[in-house]
Amino acid sequence: MRNLFSIGFLFLILCSCDHVENPYPPVLSIDLDTSLYPGDWSDYENNEWPTFAANSNTQRNVIIEDFTGHKCVFCPAAAELAYDLHMANPSSVFSVGIHAGPDGIGDFQAVSPPDYPTDFTNPQGVEIGQYFGENDGGFPGNPRGTVNRVTNSTVFQSPAQWTSMTNEIITNNDLKVNLQAQLNYYEATKGAFLHVEVDPLDANVTDDLSIMVYLLEDSLVGDQKMSDNSHNSSYTHRDIHRGNLNNETFGREITSENLVNEKYLINYSFEVPNQLDGIYNASNMHLLICAFNQTTWEIYQVIKQKVE
Repeated sequence: MRNLFSIGFLFLILCSCDHVENPYPPVLSIDLDTSLYPGDWSDYENNEWPTFAANSNTQRNVIIEDFTGHKCVFCPAAAELAYDLHMANPSSVFSVGIHAGPDGIGDFQAVSPPDYPTDFTNPQGVEIGQYFGENDGGFPGNPRGTVNRVTNSTVFQSPAQWTSMTNEIITNNDLKVNLQAQLNYYEATKGAFLHVEVDPLDANVTDDLSIMVYLLEDSLVGDQKMSDNSHNSSYTHRDIHRGNLNNETFGREITSENLVNEKYLINYSFEVPNQLDGIYNASNMHLLICAFNQTTWEIYQVIKQKVE
């Protein structure tokens, strides 16, 4: 009888273990480049895989996607406006300079040495420009931009609309999704691992919810055509779009496979690239992490993560 009791008790323990839901850290359902970790990967999983505290954020943030070009004479004023909006709200308004036109690479983005030798474009930015240029996004040319990709007749707006739309989003503060992130960077391999927690506060958004991550170069001094048609070789380009993590131009859908303890966890690995001038400086890079509706394109939330 004692043996039967022991066996039954052991069976209950084993069954209980089998029914533990969403252990942390989760089983990795996507490929991570574990070679970017300078050690045994099991050490990362056991000792450096992050955990998230409760997210106390109550503010909906704003991202201004500024579609620009280094030979566009009206683009510096638009970039300055986006920067001013960020500086007025540094923790809640962010901008990204995407060097692309409605045809992808147009005259404004083309490289033409010796005056304009730097290629600011990348495949994901070009694809985004082409998509909205071809699909009634209201993207006729540069400078144009989006404000959380909110549709105001069209997705793309002239710079004259950016301030009022930004202020309206901040004032209304319709926070439907919360985000938080942790990043581990390893100088020895130039590798980084990004872990993102997505917390839908509105159950109605989960069916069409996706995530994308922009990699940005903070600033670079280079060439720019100015409003008076002059050539400025000492122009500071800010928040330069360098591409999307995993080359995911339109992000990735968030599914139940990512669900852990009622939150969605998304993981990325990437190698930090050189600056556009060829110098390696990881501290001059950051990420903008966006949760958005894959049908309407509206960005519900964006957060900034430094590479450090």
